[in-house]
Amino acid sequence: MTQRRSGDGIPEALTVPASAVPLRVLGVDPGSKVMGFGVIERTGSKLRHVAHGTLRPKAGGLQGRLTEVYALLCEVVARYEPDVASVEQVFVSASPRSALVLGQARGVALAALGGLGVHVEEYAPASIKQSVTGSGRAPKRQIQQMVGRLLGLERSPAQDAADALAAAICHAQTGRLAGLAIGSSRDSRGLRARARS
Repeated sequence: MTQRRSGDGIPEALTVPASAVPLRVLGVDPGSKVMGFGVIERTGSKLRHVAHGTLRPKAGGLQGRLTEVYALLCEVVARYEPDVASVEQVFVSASPRSALVLGQARGVALAALGGLGVHVEEYAPASIKQSVTGSGRAPKRQIQQMVGRLLGLERSPAQDAADALAAAICHAQTGRLAGLAIGSSRDSRGLRARARS
């Protein structure tokens, strides 16, 4: 909120419409070997690409990879200071072991985000695909293409990063937490800044 002075010298409050305040969303595509991330901003109905990439731990064992992914994701949050995070829910695969490992990687992501004060929203894979492509059964290639088109990217991002950007777009389009995230974004960013010092 800013202030200006009225004709008699008394300050008048000026409020900024919530739709004019950028909402920064971090999308996360969980994985123990490769974790995708994507950062976008929504201002009103406009989406803007900020960054995307993949986190690839170098450790050999599962425990080492999860520890490294935790640290890498914390670095992403410190660098891009998201207001809210959008994380894909676990997809139940045919392999119980794969589902268990994916669940562990997802838990590490949630712990890292929660520990840094970032509010998390979770979405089913079909909901994310639906929001980006119009179909809950869209193939990976179509998601990559549509994410690139929606964000005006010169080329389609890698698969894991595209999935993370799609998760971010899904949340940005729902707008369910727009008011909460905008209202608390400065407080949460301050909390993360104090945690780093």
